[in-house]
Amino acid sequence: MRYLQTQEGLPRVSWGAVFTGVTIALIAYVFMSVLGAAIGASLLSPLAHEDSARAFGFGSGVWLIVTTIIAVFLGGYFAGRCAPLLGWLHGLLSWALMVLFVIVAMTSIVTGAAALVGNVANAGLAATASGSGASAVNALSQEAGNAIASMANAASAPLSQTDTRQAADTAARAVARASWFSVAALFVGLVISVGAGSLGFRQQPAVEKGTIAPPIHPDRATGRV
Repeated sequence: MRYLQTQEGLPRVSWGAVFTGVTIALIAYVFMSVLGAAIGASLLSPLAHEDSARAFGFGSGVWLIVTTIIAVFLGGYFAGRCAPLLGWLHGLLSWALMVLFVIVAMTSIVTGAAALVGNVANAGLAATASGSGASAVNALSQEAGNAIASMANAASAPLSQTDTRQAADTAARAVARASWFSVAALFVGLVISVGAGSLGFRQQPAVEKGTIAPPIHPDRATGRV
């Protein structure tokens, strides 16, 4: 007689399942982003509509939200699907790794862009100096000095107390809106990833273990009737 038993010794966390979810989420994000760019470029018509740029910006924001939701859901679902135990935990871990990946990628992009701008500026100055000689360098230095002096004069111009307060209030509101939007986006992503991981999780199938001999009645063992 065989009996069924669930597998024992399964790891609580499978990093293979987590990275599977992250990979699928990133692929889905890239695919949806390229698709959105293609659709937006096809529909954009500056000559036909005056506010096409504003509409394109609004549509891009909506598409970005939809793309993020789909990517997070797919990543959490497949992470939970491949998990041996605790599907919701694997969905949560896949979401956390996706957030870290996005932060690292954005930091690298910003750093690379800043370095590229600096290299281009330095190359332009070097080309100007080598092509035009000392007169071009002197002219450039004079223009730079004039620009710096103008900026200094503008900065030293006194601002009214009302303008200062309005500027500070506008900046504070912008920072507050951005911060609350980021918190809401992270919370929604966390909920979606946990729910998708739980939805995708499947209990491990039972396996057959050994054989058990049927019980022997004491009277039959001694030959008694």
